Amino acid sequence: MLHESDLEGLHIKGVVERNIATLFADVTTVCLSENDNFSDLQNILQKWCCASGAKFNVQKTEIILMGSHEYRLGVVANRKLNENYPTIPPQIHIAKDGEPVRVLGAFVGNKVDQVNVWVPILEKTDNTLSRWERTCPTPDGRRLIIGMVMGGYTQYLARVQGMPEEVEVLFTKRIRNFMSEGRAVPMVGLPMLHRNLEDGELDNEQDKDYDHPA
Repeated sequence: MLHESDLEGLHIKGVVERNIATLFADVTTVCLSENDNFSDLQNILQKWCCASGAKFNVQKTEIILMGSHEYRLGVVANRKLNENYPTIPPQIHIAKDGEPVRVLGAFVGNKVDQVNVWVPILEKTDNTLSRWERTCPTPDGRRLIIGMVMGGYTQYLARVQGMPEEVEVLFTKRIRNFMSEGRAVPMVGLPMLHRNLEDGELDNEQDKDYDHPA
């Protein structure tokens, strides 16, 4: 219904078909131009819900603005995409500049502080490493924990959001601190820890002798 509607949507240079809607799992993203009437979109969605038996969670609807800074300020102040159309209902949230909106695990918006996006992950990492520290892991165990915790917590967001250099420095400090058991001066430097296992002097037979001394 959206593709067959008169909504103008978003036109991308080099792409023939307009971008009007993207659906993934339970998330639906609709693109509107400044010439579109938000009420028309609501009417289309209501008809679709009646026909399909589905229901949109209007309370979770977020509007992420595009365009010039002046245009975005005007929409936030007047709650209108265009002066000729009715206002957007008050229960629908319009994201302001600097306010991130979570979409499929990524945080999008205008002038979003990318470092702040990572604060919850950093705090979660600190809490998890603190719990693991109480188990007194071995150096090899610490290596596995670092890969499991930091790799698991950061991989997706780093892929879809990108990781600022400041955040990378903070994670590096946590790796150094955890691997050195909190010592101010680590016994082994990070360049050595970053080397491949094959570069070490313990082979399988030596590991076996170490685990089972005579």
